[in-house]
Order: sequence, then C-alpha cells, then structure tokens
Amino acid sequence: MMFWIGSSVGLLVAYLLGSTPTGYLAGKLVRGIDIREHGSKSTGATNVLRTLGKWPALFVLVADVMKGVAAIVFAQSWYPWLLTRYSVVWPKEFEIPSLVPWLVCLSGLAVLLGHGRSIWLQFTGGKSAATGLGVLLAISLPVGIGTAAVWGVVLAISRIVSFSSILAALTAIVLVFCFEHPMPYRLLVVAGGLYVIVRHRANIQRLLAGAEPRLGQNSSGSKLSQ
Repeated sequence: MMFWIGSSVGLLVAYLLGSTPTGYLAGKLVRGIDIREHGSKSTGATNVLRTLGKWPALFVLVADVMKGVAAIVFAQSWYPWLLTRYSVVWPKEFEIPSLVPWLVCLSGLAVLLGHGRSIWLQFTGGKSAATGLGVLLAISLPVGIGTAAVWGVVLAISRIVSFSSILAALTAIVLVFCFEHPMPYRLLVVAGGLYVIVRHRANIQRLLAGAEPRLGQNSSGSKLSQ
C-alpha cells in the first residue's frame, strides 16, 4: 500500500510542478490581464512575448524549462528513496533499478500534462515545449542540447516558434535512439514529443495555410508595436 501511495505522491508533485501557471502569473503581475484572453490564448512563453514583451517572456521560458528539470530531478531522487524504505513493499516482479526509470517516465508525462492542462487554469495551459525541453535536459543532456540547438537554428531561419518547436520535438524522438538510454526514457521522449506536436495542431493548420505569424508579428500578421 505504501508503495502505491508514495508513487502517487511522486506523480502528483510532478503534475503540480507542471501546473504552476507561470505565463498566467506573468500576465497578472506585469499588466493585470488574463493572458488566455489575448493573442493565441496560450500561457506559453511565445504568447507572453507577443503580449507582454521580451523580459517577461524570457522569465516564463526559463521557469517553464525548470519545471521539467525539477520534476525529473525530484523523481530520480524520490523513487529510489521510496523503494528502499523498509516499510515499502514494491511489486515483486520488479527490481528497484528497473522500476525507477518507469516511474521517472510517468513523472515526465505528468509534468507535461500539468503544463498543458493546469488544474489552476481550468485545465488549460501552454503547449509544453519548454517544459518538455527541461525534461530532456534532465534525463539526457546530449539529447536536450541537440534538441535545443535544432530549435534555435530553425527559429533563427524561419522566425516561427511553432515550426521550430515541432521540428525540435521530432529531433528529440530521433536523438533519443542515437544514445544509450533505458527503454522507459525512450518511450517518454516519444510520447512527450508526440504530445507536444498534438498540442500544436492549430499551429500546424496555420502553417499549412501560410497564416502562422512570425516573431515580431501578431496573429493577424501585422507588426507588433512593442
């Protein structure tokens, strides 16, 4: 029983970390607005940039990345501690070294879900790309750095954040199979990457229609005044 309670606590912590509505809080603190009523209606850093400016957007970007990092670091410490307590009985068909990566995988998915479906925002939120990058950096630094590099290069060329995020998610899925990783981590990256892409489905429709705004433009394609 203690095993299941402890595991649930770990997942809840990851979800609540992801649910922390950084973009929403930035809108309230900087301009006293609900950012979900402006721009793309997202609470992510891109909409913060278009609505509030570059410094709030940078803060939100870093905070969202750190949510992903924190969730994985906590899970990688919490579950080994939990499983070695004398009062905890874990499923006998599993051994601790093989069970921990699966629990970390679930925590990674929980933090992504929390960011995209925050309990504090009536289960709305951002696209989970920045939080997903944090998860990648925590479970595999080479994959995280490679993914961030692709995102940065594509953004510099296209100046379309959604396009950069989609290609970065695909890159992460490829890179995680280029290095030695436990199977749960690979499944986490695949599932997380697909989740980020699905969260961008409206952006994909605009990209295909040639209507997706670039950095420095609002949703109607006109130049931003800030």
